[in-house]
Amino acid sequence: MLWTLNCLSVLLLCIFCAGIVIPQILLIAFRRRLFDMPDERKIHQGVVPRLGGIAFKPVVFFSFALVLGINLLLGHTEILVEAERNASTLTFGFCTIMILYLTGMADDLVGVRYRAKFVIQILCGLMLIAGGIWIDNLDGVLGIHALPAFIGYPLTVLSVVFLINAINLIDGIDGLASGLCSIALLVYGIMFFHCGQYIYAMFSFATLGVLIPFYYYNVFGNPEKQRKIFMGDTGSLTVGMMLALLGFKLLSLEPSESGVDDSFLMVCFFSPLLIPCCDVVRVYLHRVRNGRNPFLPDKNHIHHKLLAIGMKQRTAMVTIILVSLLFTLSNLLLLQFLNINWILFGDFFIWTIANIWLTKKIKAINNEKLKIKNE
Repeated sequence: MLWTLNCLSVLLLCIFCAGIVIPQILLIAFRRRLFDMPDERKIHQGVVPRLGGIAFKPVVFFSFALVLGINLLLGHTEILVEAERNASTLTFGFCTIMILYLTGMADDLVGVRYRAKFVIQILCGLMLIAGGIWIDNLDGVLGIHALPAFIGYPLTVLSVVFLINAINLIDGIDGLASGLCSIALLVYGIMFFHCGQYIYAMFSFATLGVLIPFYYYNVFGNPEKQRKIFMGDTGSLTVGMMLALLGFKLLSLEPSESGVDDSFLMVCFFSPLLIPCCDVVRVYLHRVRNGRNPFLPDKNHIHHKLLAIGMKQRTAMVTIILVSLLFTLSNLLLLQFLNINWILFGDFFIWTIANIWLTKKIKAINNEKLKIKNE
């Protein structure tokens, strides 16, 4: 009951605090004219601040620390014992979040070159390893189980950089990145709570809590009334790092301490993030194949494709989030009957077929428009 109250308290506290902080960020952004101006690549119309992510880290850290302090004040030292048991991981993990938070803020305000961001992300991956979190087991993916450190360390750094950029690049239409991340955080929070990793469950629900008010202002906010905001790189980099910390911690749990099978934890880890991760791979390969810089932005992401076939922004966002939720639930159900590799193969097959269909649909629409124009 204590941990249920702690998780619920930190969730509600983050919702409340973010609901107060985000309007203040909007006020400052409009007074100082800190806007995300529309251009040929961006979809939004009018001026919209992109500083919503500034609220994420302070609100999460404040709420987490406040709940910790209240527990100690009331004599519930269990939370302190849990924090001490995970001190190394939490301290290094919080440092990585702070670094990326500041990097994202600098990028939103003055701009940061992508090479510098990659170096910083690599540093964050190394710090995560220093905190004791690294990929030492693939849990049967491709038939691979235990990994030696000389393979696991580079794989961890690569995975951290990959995941952070996947979240950053999927943030292309209102509510998409925050919606997909919310699904992942909900799954992670439930799994950590089930496995008795209550500190990480609280951290998952705290991050979920800060995304809920942001989602409201991002999706339903009216730019004409100065009530709409984007998360910007501050938000996407910060949440990406939080997901990396939580996701790899989930993978590192042993069956003896989690009470569940390794494959189940692996499916819980990758299923909610399947769409952004698959999308970033497809987009990078498409850019390389066409002789373009893979790190320069374009309009070839999955949400751009849905918009190109005539979907409205909100419809595309809801569709992608529902598909992600469907992938997550179906993978967890199918794991009772199928090997994890068959599940991965099925996911990638469905993803590939869907993208081929979308590409053909877009070509047919463009050909039809050209035909009408020529007539």
